[in-house]
Amino acid sequence: MLKFFKIIAFLEGVSLLLLLFVAMPMKYFFSRPELVSSVGMAHGVLFIVYIVLATVLFMDKRWDLKTYAFICLASIIPFGTFIVENKFLKEA
Repeated sequence: MLKFFKIIAFLEGVSLLLLLFVAMPMKYFFSRPELVSSVGMAHGVLFIVYIVLATVLFMDKRWDLKTYAFICLASIIPFGTFIVENKFLKEA
C-alpha cells in the first residue's frame, strides 16, 4: 500500500506542477484553455486518490495527527508531495 501511495504522491505532484506551470499559462497567456480541462481532471482524480490513500495509511500506520495533516496539506503546495515522499515514505 505504501509503495502505491508513493506512486500516487509522485503523479499528484507532477499533475499539480503541470496544471500550474503549463496548463494555466497556456490558458491565460496564449488563449489555449484545452489543457486545463484534461490536466485539471487528471489532477483532481489523483488528488482525491492521494487523500483517500493518506487517510487509509493514517489509520493503518497509526500516524499522529500532525503527520497526517502535513501529508494532506502537502498535496496543495507545489513540490509538497515530493517532500512528503522524501521525509515520510522512505520505507517503501
